Amino acid sequence: MPQNEPVLAHAPGSPERAALERALHEAYTRQVEVRSWIGGRFWEGEPFRLSPPHRKAHTLGTGYRIGKEAVQAAIDAALKAHRTWSRWSFAQRAEIFLKAADLLSQKYRAYANAACMIAQSKNVFQSEIDIIAELVDFWRFNVHYAEWLMSWQPHSPAFNRNRLDYRPLEGFIVAITPFNFASIAGNLPTAPALMGNVVLWKPAEAQVYSAKVILDVLLEAGLPEGVINLVIVRGSVLSEAAFSHPYFAGLHFTGSTETLNLLWQTISQNLPKYRNYPRIVAETGGKDFVWVHNSADAQGVAVALARGAYEYQGQKCSAASRAYLPASRADEILHKLIQMMRDFRMGPPEDFSNFITAVIDKGSFDKIVSYIELGKHDPAITLLEGGGYDDSVGYFIQPTLFVTKDPKHRLMQEEIFGPVLTVYIYPDDQWEESLRLLDETSPYGLTGAIWAQDRAVIAKALDELRYAAGNIYVNDKPTGAVVNQQPFGGARASGTNDKAGSPWNLIRWLSPRAIKENFLPPGDYRYPFMG
Repeated sequence: MPQNEPVLAHAPGSPERAALERALHEAYTRQVEVRSWIGGRFWEGEPFRLSPPHRKAHTLGTGYRIGKEAVQAAIDAALKAHRTWSRWSFAQRAEIFLKAADLLSQKYRAYANAACMIAQSKNVFQSEIDIIAELVDFWRFNVHYAEWLMSWQPHSPAFNRNRLDYRPLEGFIVAITPFNFASIAGNLPTAPALMGNVVLWKPAEAQVYSAKVILDVLLEAGLPEGVINLVIVRGSVLSEAAFSHPYFAGLHFTGSTETLNLLWQTISQNLPKYRNYPRIVAETGGKDFVWVHNSADAQGVAVALARGAYEYQGQKCSAASRAYLPASRADEILHKLIQMMRDFRMGPPEDFSNFITAVIDKGSFDKIVSYIELGKHDPAITLLEGGGYDDSVGYFIQPTLFVTKDPKHRLMQEEIFGPVLTVYIYPDDQWEESLRLLDETSPYGLTGAIWAQDRAVIAKALDELRYAAGNIYVNDKPTGAVVNQQPFGGARASGTNDKAGSPWNLIRWLSPRAIKENFLPPGDYRYPFMG
């Protein structure tokens, strides 16, 4: 049984702090080139500049975007690798990912943290829990889950032998990964590969800098050519080549609901072309909630909101984006929260005293700012704290807190993916009605938190909100799922709820074959009833 990878503190004077500072300095002073890795070699393409979100004028290096012909080469390389990789023993495949976990946790730790901090503008804690602890946990626990899953075999009565052959899917998998979590970028292609599948991995362009680190680790661990092909490509180009191919076998996706809907429609239109019905495993957006009863601990709620809404600038699909506070406790909770917000420091992640850094790019900055301006100019909304923004040096947005009189306002329904929290205050005696209001307000169903000390209230809230979230937390923030502790995923408009970090995700990448052998075949077609 694996153990969760420890999260290092990086305290002043610690060896891990010194190693990371050296890695950060090196990353800022050297240029890198990030190319697609297809069939055992790197590919050229259309160049684009890599820069940190918090220092947009600084150049980290160059990425290269491939075209349709290179995508077709990746498909060919994957299908060629399928002939051998799918026949490797599970133990042989598992050893690669277990070695990768050890390499990442030791040799590559400072290097990977520096890449994640710089390219994705994460403070050291957010980087450490992401590209190190969670990704290492995915690789180690996925092996454990797969062994458990494949240990099940059917019953064999006398004179018969029954068994299941745990085959990978017939064809190739497309893994499309987001910018915000390097651990997701590492898990989505490797979970199917562990089960014997071959993969085209398309990372978000904003994350290719740290994706290169993940690829380096996998190659040093012994990943054969063609098994996972890193393709840096526009989504439309990948879609045209991959989703029309007869051997497209599955999609492993994390991204926006709108993008998933578009991909699902494309796949549906191509169903007659496919050799098999493709598997679709997806986690998308959220409008994650914190619901508070008047029996809750005010200090705990304020900390949960400060961390849940504003860590990593709210760029988590699980980030708290709407809160429901009882009228009798709202002032106390909001006062404590605002005091914490005023204590936040904002700036580049290499300054370890900063809690808030930059949002990922210009498009994200503009979208978040549009919601902040909407709140500032709507009479149903009151700005309590924050609301400022500046993109002169980097894409910096102040953590922003609104209160609304309209519980169905856009700020309570739509995913913003930024450091914006909107609060609705309800009458204490209408707490049950507020649960139903919460459940009906947003189309998403990813994460949420319930705060109360009254056990009867907790039980009622869990029952009323049974389908409101795939991951729900009691007296905690709605973020921070840990592999082997809280399998992650949601339903409704938040995805297929196949629970990354559990056997239920891995089973989707298998196509079992039942095999029966009869040791003593009958010698007569007639049955006793015919006598």
